[in-house]
Amino acid sequence: RESDHRAWTPVSYTVTRQNATVQGLTEGKAYFFRIAAENIIGMGPFTETTKEIVIRDPITVPDRPEDLEVKAVTKNSVTLTWNPPKYNGGSDITMYVLESRLIGKEKFHKVTKEKMLDRKYTVEGLKEGDTYEYRVSACNIVGQGKPSFCTKPITCKDEIAPPTLDLDFRDKLIVRVGEAFSLTGRYSGKPAPKVTWLKDDIVVKEDDRTKIKTTPTTLCLGILKSVREDSGKYCVTVENSTGSRKGFCQVNVVDRPSPPVGPVIFDEVHKDHMVVSWKPPLDDGGSEITNYIIEKKDAHRDLWMPVTSATVKTTCKIPKLLEGREYQIRIYAENLYGISDPLISDEMKAKDRFRVPDAPEQPIIKDVTKDSAVVVWNKPYDGGKPITNYIVEKKETMATRWVRVTKDPIFPSTQFKVPDLLEGCQYEFRVSAENEIGVGDPSPPSKPIFARDPIAKPSPPVNPEAVDKTKNSVDLSWQPPRHDGNGKIIGYLVEYQKVGDEEWKKANLTADSCPETKYKVTGLTEGLTYKFRVKAVNAAGESEPAYVPDPVEVKDRLEPPELILDANMAREQHVKAGDTLRLSAVIKGVPFPKVSWKKEDHEVSPKADIEVTGVGSKLEIRNTVHEDGGIYSLTVENPAGSKTVSVKVVVLDKPGPPRNLQISEVRSDSCYLTWMEPEDDGGSVITNYVVERKDVASAQWVAISSSSKKRSHMAKYLMEGTQYLFRVAAENQFGRGPYVETLKPIKAIDPLHPPGPPKNLHHVDVDKTEVSLVWNRPDRDGGAEITGYLVEYQEDGADEWTKFQTVPMLDCVVTGL
Repeated sequence: RESDHRAWTPVSYTVTRQNATVQGLTEGKAYFFRIAAENIIGMGPFTETTKEIVIRDPITVPDRPEDLEVKAVTKNSVTLTWNPPKYNGGSDITMYVLESRLIGKEKFHKVTKEKMLDRKYTVEGLKEGDTYEYRVSACNIVGQGKPSFCTKPITCKDEIAPPTLDLDFRDKLIVRVGEAFSLTGRYSGKPAPKVTWLKDDIVVKEDDRTKIKTTPTTLCLGILKSVREDSGKYCVTVENSTGSRKGFCQVNVVDRPSPPVGPVIFDEVHKDHMVVSWKPPLDDGGSEITNYIIEKKDAHRDLWMPVTSATVKTTCKIPKLLEGREYQIRIYAENLYGISDPLISDEMKAKDRFRVPDAPEQPIIKDVTKDSAVVVWNKPYDGGKPITNYIVEKKETMATRWVRVTKDPIFPSTQFKVPDLLEGCQYEFRVSAENEIGVGDPSPPSKPIFARDPIAKPSPPVNPEAVDKTKNSVDLSWQPPRHDGNGKIIGYLVEYQKVGDEEWKKANLTADSCPETKYKVTGLTEGLTYKFRVKAVNAAGESEPAYVPDPVEVKDRLEPPELILDANMAREQHVKAGDTLRLSAVIKGVPFPKVSWKKEDHEVSPKADIEVTGVGSKLEIRNTVHEDGGIYSLTVENPAGSKTVSVKVVVLDKPGPPRNLQISEVRSDSCYLTWMEPEDDGGSVITNYVVERKDVASAQWVAISSSSKKRSHMAKYLMEGTQYLFRVAAENQFGRGPYVETLKPIKAIDPLHPPGPPKNLHHVDVDKTEVSLVWNRPDRDGGAEITGYLVEYQEDGADEWTKFQTVPMLDCVVTGL
């Protein structure tokens, strides 16, 4: 029972040993326990614990402290920290005991004072150079626990750490004039570093506006009410005996710019506008000048008028002036941070002084070559200021943009050789004059010219001759002229003259209709004699004529036909089935012969494509089949004779089907097949036969031989009683031909013979009209089960036997006698 309750709670009724474990108790509560013995008669008296028992885990000494670390070392002290043990033994920690051992000695000595509960301790009064190791133990009410793991050996000496620097500012800082700024950061190092601030490599000193604050860990430079002169490169240096670190910041204190630098210069003055210029401000305020603001004022009025605020150049055109009035100009510079004070000009009257030169007259082009031309012009009025330069421009006639021909100045010469033209292109040119006021208007464009070398007429063609003739035409041929006059030969003009006439007639009207060095003159009269001549033509004109040496009589020239066979007209041509058969030959003869193709003295197949040209003939059959083979002949014929050539064509194909497939010697497990070779072997030797069989009940053919060269085969391994079909095909190097198949199935059974005669026939009973007969089985059944016995009778003396009946058994009663 709990100590503060009166009711007892049973723990167990079945304990037979002298001990028991009581479970389900609450930690921290106090309990009483009692025990009684029991036998079959009944339960004896209880025995009770004398004092209450508080439920808690058994208390032990604490575990060892954890994470003993050295935090700082000097020449005479060591600072250590640690974490509490994972388990305090069931009782609160009452104190920690820190021990040290001098390296070389055996024993640890206690270094902490009594009752130390802090987990940080500095051991002082050590000797510089000595080496110690440390351990720490925890104590509770039970006692002192295990010590922690020892530290590494620690030698007493001052720690050294190079400086570190952590800055709060970036490489660049922009500050408006009058604002404050500060540069801050943190640093460390042992021994404590020295902090130095520099601006543009000069030490920064404190004054009314400049403040420097340095703590053992932080640094700060602050400047109040900044001015433009505070701009510069600031550097902070952190340095001790082990080294130094530096940090940089480019500070730009920005302001509006100072005024533009005068005086305002009037570069041009005209009756309606002026061009002024000035110099940039001496101080741009630390930020790039974004633009200038220009205003104008009539000298006799107080109102300033805006001209522009968008210019970034230090020059500006002042437009819309009234002739004869005096004007003042003022100019402001502007940057991102404001607008400067103005620069104001002197007064200036608006009136014309000088102007740009006039436009030159239309230039003349001379000395044109394929890549250059000389442009010539006259000097125009100079506008009151001397001409300093001429600008020559070119453009292709079809283009729209004019291009300067050189960036170099052209002066004082009034002509210029333009280089780098593209041969064959058409160009125009124009010229502008320039003085110090500016560039005048361009001249009118020159007349267009083509960029090509100057050309002369060509020399005459060389060696014209008549190379062929018919009853109404003559074929002429010649060589090109020796000189083309630096111009491309456009073509040739051919002329002819009937002998006895004075007039030459043109065979072709234009030279470009005869670009080659040959021409067929047609429309001549048979039997007449003609003279011929040829002229070469280029862009400059016609050459002198070249004459064919002798007059030519117009009549047919006779030459017997001639055949020049191509390689595919050799004596025998082999073509694979499905490929294309090509037969061709070159044909000569005057007049051109008539061409005819034959196969075996008959017309060739309609599927053959026959082509006849002026120089030959070609026969072509696509997707050839075996029937396309045979002897092909080509015949050419003209009045001077004829000629025929033949070629044997073999179309190589798969063979045809074997012939006369026969089956004999049928047995229950085999049969014998014979056949004859195909009528057509496909033009190639038959290499083997393929034999297949098929059960009539199956859809699948099964190969039983695929390499036999013989024309017979014993088909084995048949299933008795099964009906089979057989088929055979021939193969050559081009493939397998069609199968020949048995017309009707055969059944795999042994051959049948008539059975032998029954044995021991005799009668066993006789009546007046019937006889009872019996007999025995014959010796042989002929290969099949006996199905019955035929009984016949014959009247004594008669010739014929009379059939009585067929019986299944070995006895019979013959009646009706």
